[in-house]
Amino acid sequence: MGGKKETHQFKTEVQQLMHLIVNSLYSNKEIFLRELISNASDAIDKLRFKAQTNPDILGKDSEFFIRIITDTQNKTLAVIDNGIGMTHDEVMDNIGTIAKSGTMAFLETIKQSKQENTLSPELIGQFGVGFYSAFIVAKKVTVITRSADSDNGVKWESTGDGSYSIEDVEKAERGTEIILELKETEKDDTDFTEEWTIRRIVKQHSDFVSYPVIMNVEKTEPIPDNEQIKDKDGKPVGETNRKVREDETLNSMKAIWARNKSDITDEEYEEFYKHISHDWNPPLEKMHMKFEGVTEYNALIYIPSKAPFDMFNQDRKNGMQLYCKRVFIMDDCKELMPEYLGFIQGVVDAPDLNLNVSREILQQDRLVNNIRKNLVKKVFELLTNLDKDKFDTFYQEFGQSLKAGIPTDFENKDKIADLIRYKTTKSNGQSISLKEYVDRMKPDQKEIYYITGDNLVSLMNSPHLEALKDRDYEVLLMTEPVDEWVVQSIPEYNKKKLKSAEKGDLDLEKVDEKKKDAYSSLFEFIKKSMEEKVKEVKPSTRLKNSVSCLSGEDFGMSAYMEKIMKATGQDVPKQKRVLELNVEHPVLAKIKTIFETDTKNPALKEYFGLIYDLALISEGGKIENPSKFSQAVSDLMAKAI
Repeated sequence: MGGKKETHQFKTEVQQLMHLIVNSLYSNKEIFLRELISNASDAIDKLRFKAQTNPDILGKDSEFFIRIITDTQNKTLAVIDNGIGMTHDEVMDNIGTIAKSGTMAFLETIKQSKQENTLSPELIGQFGVGFYSAFIVAKKVTVITRSADSDNGVKWESTGDGSYSIEDVEKAERGTEIILELKETEKDDTDFTEEWTIRRIVKQHSDFVSYPVIMNVEKTEPIPDNEQIKDKDGKPVGETNRKVREDETLNSMKAIWARNKSDITDEEYEEFYKHISHDWNPPLEKMHMKFEGVTEYNALIYIPSKAPFDMFNQDRKNGMQLYCKRVFIMDDCKELMPEYLGFIQGVVDAPDLNLNVSREILQQDRLVNNIRKNLVKKVFELLTNLDKDKFDTFYQEFGQSLKAGIPTDFENKDKIADLIRYKTTKSNGQSISLKEYVDRMKPDQKEIYYITGDNLVSLMNSPHLEALKDRDYEVLLMTEPVDEWVVQSIPEYNKKKLKSAEKGDLDLEKVDEKKKDAYSSLFEFIKKSMEEKVKEVKPSTRLKNSVSCLSGEDFGMSAYMEKIMKATGQDVPKQKRVLELNVEHPVLAKIKTIFETDTKNPALKEYFGLIYDLALISEGGKIENPSKFSQAVSDLMAKAI
């Protein structure tokens, strides 16, 4: 059976990606073999999982393998598996395009990288595009595949020049063959048809693959005595050994998580991490555990040293894989690790689990819930015991994700609160824990003060902090959107309430009652003049040097939260806030004089607007009419100079 050959162009992003891979990863050429073996392993995993509910899908071909065939004379290398295979449409979807969201963002990130001529190998696996690494070493790639659900084979070919051909072909067995016609090599280049080269790469990068990686190798064996040529005295004449070829399994296939920790080297742990994560950076830390009791299970988890580029993509996969008696059940196992810890990579092997388990059953499974609870507990123990340098590295990469657990994981929010860090008005650019903050509180200080916003410098110099700084109180500077949900979820820490520096009364200073009375008429007048914008006008207990600021109610929305909501396209009810004015400021005294002389003076309204806009600018807000504000400031400068 044959079908009409079709020629298609690669999608633009695929062409860009292939160009980057082929031209930037040349010094890491051997990663192509690891990626092709990993893809073959994944294809067998998918078939085995499908066979749990449909055993007939295997037919007579139930001995799984990944075979490597090299041809030194013709300079070809093939990777063959008997996994799930692909249909015509699946080949088009998986190779002709890159469906994974975030790929274009990934390409842009690489293009804008300071290291313009290098591409980190870990990015290849992370974005599911390992197949294209074949073009690093191949001048032509041929894929012949047959899906387990189809009687037809499909042949795909490309020279990596921007186009590919695809046609239906006959293929007797299910699975996939990837045949590489290798590029010409220089004198010192690695020869990927040499047996020892393949052995080394498989041992280094794919030793833990669960299926035999087989190659037909040349070996030396003794010639049987009855086949040897002998002289008249019965002594052998000529060779006593001969060269033969036979299949050999190149990888150990040992489930590393089931082995004794004392028997595993750091290098083996690291290579297994790379195998499951497709991350070529070494992990930051690992934890290998065997749980015993009513139920037994093994777990091996890793904390990466670098956050992936698609860290906050909604469709990013969870890093946990689930096995039962060393049989792969599923990856992306969100039931084993909460979403905010989804960056953790690892394997759990639970022998007592039902092999036919589905996601719906998993959510209700008491064993899985118990495993999850224990894993999360161990993760917190691991993070708590990291040395400072390692923890700082971890927090820089994953702190934002960790914070997301506070509003979503009620049971563990106190443990997370112990781990989160913030810069403060007194920490000199260093991040400190909430415990450190409490230990440093002034004897007369009753609350933990914080302020939220998107700019550290603006927060550090916010008028809202003037009275707090005057008392030498430290203030937490919260600059990430998730912090708004953090402070809502932990109203207190270590029996100290968290208090926003921009909401409610700080109760630090008492308002001078005489001055309050002296300014009451002016404040009432300002309120009426600006009733569309402000809810109230009052003397400030926050301000020391600035003339004005805007504050909210204790349980109202902060200015930063309002900004976040608007940025995400949500309808936000118009917020009327309190305009606080510094009755000790000379500007206010002069406005008061004008007001008492002539309430109809048109300059008053202009001054009120300027004071409001100054308060808005100081908190990082946008004023309605920048041009008008600029003109008013220019006029005042002209009069003053």
